[in-house]
Amino acid sequence: MNAPPGLVESLLAGDRRSLARAITALENDSDNAAAVRALLAGHVGQAHVIGVTGPPGGGKSTLVSALIGQLRARGRTVAVVAVDPSSPITGGAVLGDRIRMAAHQADAGVFIRSLASRGHLGGLARSAADVVDALDAANFHTIVVETVGAGQSEVEITRIADTRLVVCPPGLGDDVQAIKAGVLEIADAFVVSKADLPDAQRTERELLAMLALRRTAGARPPVLRAVATSGEGLAELCDWIEQREVRGTRCAASAADRAARQMIRLAMAADGYGRHMGLEVVTGGAGSAAVRMRVGPQHLNFNGRCHGGAIFSLADMALGLACNSHGTIAALVDGNISISAGASEGDWLVAQASEVSRTRKLAVYRVDVRRGADGEHVACLSGTVYLTGRPVLGEPSAGAASSAAQHAPAAR
Repeated sequence: MNAPPGLVESLLAGDRRSLARAITALENDSDNAAAVRALLAGHVGQAHVIGVTGPPGGGKSTLVSALIGQLRARGRTVAVVAVDPSSPITGGAVLGDRIRMAAHQADAGVFIRSLASRGHLGGLARSAADVVDALDAANFHTIVVETVGAGQSEVEITRIADTRLVVCPPGLGDDVQAIKAGVLEIADAFVVSKADLPDAQRTERELLAMLALRRTAGARPPVLRAVATSGEGLAELCDWIEQREVRGTRCAASAADRAARQMIRLAMAADGYGRHMGLEVVTGGAGSAAVRMRVGPQHLNFNGRCHGGAIFSLADMALGLACNSHGTIAALVDGNISISAGASEGDWLVAQASEVSRTRKLAVYRVDVRRGADGEHVACLSGTVYLTGRPVLGEPSAGAASSAAQHAPAAR
C-alpha cells in the first residue's frame, strides 16, 4: 500500500504532525508502513544517534533530560526515543520517561517520543530502528535513544546507535559485577551517574580496573562522572560527545550484511511456497530476518481463525532466510513452536528471526511472531539447523534458484 499523499514530503520539510503520523504507522506496522519505510530510506544517515543504556533506576532519564539542555544550549536540535517496558500481564506501559523530560516539551527544537517495548527483548522496541530513521529524515542533529532498564545481555542498542553510553550508578554490585560480560562490553563511554553519592568513586575505580583487563586493541572507553540534577560533569560529557566524528554508522551496512540482504532477497524471490502464502520480507541481515504476512481467507481454519500451519509457515520462512543468509545451505534438524495467541483475518503478523548461536556445523535460531497492530506475542519458534557447507544459490541460474527454493526456507 502507498503512503498517504504528502506525508513523507511534509515530514522532510519539518512538519511535526506528519512526523508523529509516520512514527505511529511504523510503530504499529500499519498497511502503509512499508511504503513509508521505503520513502525514508534515501534520507537517513545524517543524525548522530546516541544510545543510553544501563540498569533500571540508574538515572538514565534524568541524565538524558540534562543532556538535552546541554545540546540545545549549543544550538543542536534533539529528538529522544524513550523505550518503556510493557507489562507481561496486561501488555500496557506507563510511558513515563516523558514526565522526567517535561521541561523540554515546549521547545520547538526538541521532539520526544515514548515507545512501549511490547515484550521485545534486547532493551528496545521492535520499531525503534524505524522510528530513528524517521527522526533522522526529519533533520534532527542528535537523536538520543534511551533503552529500558537493560540487563547484562540486552545489547540491541548496538544496532542503531553511533555512540553508546552505559550509565553505571553507584552501589549496584561488587567489583566482580563490573567485569561480567554483556552490556558493559558495548560502551563507547561509561557514565557514573549520581556521582555525588558516597560509592561513586568506588564504581569509577571498578570500571577502570575492568577496562585494564581487556585484551582487545583499540582506544579504551572513558569513564565520566555526572550529577544530572546539578549539572556537574554534563559539559564534559557533552564535549566528549560533540568531538566524536561518527554519524550515520548504523546506515553503513557491513559487507556481510549487504551480502546477506542480497541472499535473502534472492532466496525469497525463488521460494514459490512463500509467494503462495503471501509472505513479504521486511528486513534482514547476517543471521537475522523479518517476514510479514497479512492473514487472508486462505490462511483461516474451520473456526475462522488463522491456521496454526500458516503461523508456522511464516515463522519457518523467517528462520530459513536467517539461517541461509550467511550463504551456506542450512537444513532444519529440530524445531519447536509454541502458539500463545490467535490471529484474525486482516491482521498483519510479523516474524522476527535472530541467531542465538552458531558453530562450524550447527546453529540455533529463535523466531518471535507478533501481531503488527498491537505487538502481542503470537508464537515462538526455536530451531536447530545443520550447516551443509554448500552455497545457497551457487551460480545465478535457474537451476541454482530452484535449489535455493528447495533448501532455503523450509527444506530441510
